[in-house]
Amino acid sequence: MIQHHRHARVPDGAVEQAELERVDALAQRLVDHLQADEETIARLHIHGAQSKAIQDRVGSVLELELGFSAELVLTPDAGLVTRARPDFYYPLAAGTGVIAEVERGGTTANNHDLKDLWKAHISINANHLFLVVPNELFNENGAVRERPFPKVARRMGAFFTSPRTAVDVLSVHIFGY
Repeated sequence: MIQHHRHARVPDGAVEQAELERVDALAQRLVDHLQADEETIARLHIHGAQSKAIQDRVGSVLELELGFSAELVLTPDAGLVTRARPDFYYPLAAGTGVIAEVERGGTTANNHDLKDLWKAHISINANHLFLVVPNELFNENGAVRERPFPKVARRMGAFFTSPRTAVDVLSVHIFGY
């Protein structure tokens, strides 16, 4: 089952509100496409499968249906030489866009979700993050060994609860496959 969870800070004015609405619509389109492709994604999401298989499948939706670019090197911030290269990027306007990252086994075990949020935070041309993560990960016997989606949704929420924990990201959408 495809799941979706959204965190957003309160927009600062009409421009940010319009941008949020545009990103929310883009997120809903991604949910619709992922639901339509759910059976194929489920067949690819098995123990021992390569992360690239999921990235390629979800990436085809992001690129062909939604207009994202793959592995585009983002311009580094002044003073930071990040050479950030997200899995996918969608420009919204000058200085803003959506980074999309497709994760699998290392989502929470290797803190890839937090690294992706950091990438969006320091990027001068991305204000939004789409994180595509597994609902569940399985062991070799087919038993569930971890449930990344709810953990990622909870972890990302921590950055949207108070000004003290806030990051420079307007919204994070988490999609579970």
